[in-house]
Amino acid sequence: MSFTALVLAGSRGGDDPLARHAGVSDKALIEFNGETMLARVVAALRAAGAGRIAVSFSSEAVADHARALGVETIPAAPGPSESVGRAFEALGAPLLVTTADHALLRPEWITRFVADVPGDADVAALLAERRVIEAEVPETRRTYLRFADGQWSGCNLFWLASDRAANALTLWRSVEADRKRPWRIVRRLGPGLLLRYLFGRLTLDAALAALGRTAGVRATAVASPFGLAAVDVDKPDDIALVARLIRARSPAI
Repeated sequence: MSFTALVLAGSRGGDDPLARHAGVSDKALIEFNGETMLARVVAALRAAGAGRIAVSFSSEAVADHARALGVETIPAAPGPSESVGRAFEALGAPLLVTTADHALLRPEWITRFVADVPGDADVAALLAERRVIEAEVPETRRTYLRFADGQWSGCNLFWLASDRAANALTLWRSVEADRKRPWRIVRRLGPGLLLRYLFGRLTLDAALAALGRTAGVRATAVASPFGLAAVDVDKPDDIALVARLIRARSPAI
């Protein structure tokens, strides 16, 4: 199945300490085995069937690199949610969204995710449960969302299935600052759900269903059987980890 994909490769402005640590101008240009993270992501998208790929960029260095890879470019907004919203207006639905720091991205993760999205969903996110992640890569340190049905980490893959997904992007903008503090996000849904969350009685599906109702969309989570899908490059330790995984498992990764 051919699809359209967006790669977020912008920055929040200012000096990027991770790019500086790696000796490059931009995070997306960090290399593994002589290939930039952005190039690795684009290659995985193409192998999964992406017929149209756009890169959201902040710097001309990233834009030039993206064009050299043969993909479209869209100027990034100040934050990820606004950048996705801007691209969504240009590219339309359905749209797969991922990030340039998803250096281990594999085509099979993408095709499995898209196949597992329910047909009535307006927006879907891929998540992996902690036990699945730690079974594959126990040394990684992730941020987990703790729900009654497990501890979950995002996998930087989103499917915007319909035009109504634009409503979800509006809600995303309102909670973006709280992405590392899930209880604050849940608090927006009212005291009942907050209490269920605090007492460990709120499931991930119930939280997403409530968020979806707030936004006027059908929102769902898709559980990934691939623990490595939750590994991205956010800090220097991640660079070392991903480099080690690529060396150990090449050519499988």
